[in-house]
Amino acid sequence: MPDVRDVLLGQYDIARSLFEYHMAALTDEDLFWSPSAHRWTMHDVGGRWRPDLAETEPDPVPVPTIAWLTWHMGWWSQSATAHLQQTAAPSPEQAGWPGARASAIVDWLQAIHNAWRVALAGAQRLDAEATYPWEPGSGRTVADMAAWFNVELTKNASEIGQLLIIRRAGISCRA
Repeated sequence: MPDVRDVLLGQYDIARSLFEYHMAALTDEDLFWSPSAHRWTMHDVGGRWRPDLAETEPDPVPVPTIAWLTWHMGWWSQSATAHLQQTAAPSPEQAGWPGARASAIVDWLQAIHNAWRVALAGAQRLDAEATYPWEPGSGRTVADMAAWFNVELTKNASEIGQLLIIRRAGISCRA
């Protein structure tokens, strides 16, 4: 029977390959495109990039741009890595985003994902309590967090891929 860590790392590698597939085709022009005016994106505010955010998720949920999705991936990936390493997790404002250049975003996310893989591979106990993305006392473990990370990465990569497919197909949604 394979080790749980090996299974989680193998799943991560599959999710990351999907992410890398879509990132290889990403252009600067793709970042802010959206099929809807009801969207979440990134904004340059005095030289710092800020995401659209809400205290409670709106209904209907806005369509995220690839810019927003890449920022979001960076934020939750950095947060998960910080929790795994037992360091302070960044707030949404501290997560940063390298700006409107696809190549810089890809490099930034590659570095963040490499840090996650190294941290997970070196984690002492996969059965230790995880307090991210859950509250303390949830009964969730580091293995649960790693499985969540893999699902979240797959979901975000798929969302980016779907936006790229729609954009390249020239389809626009009309409200």
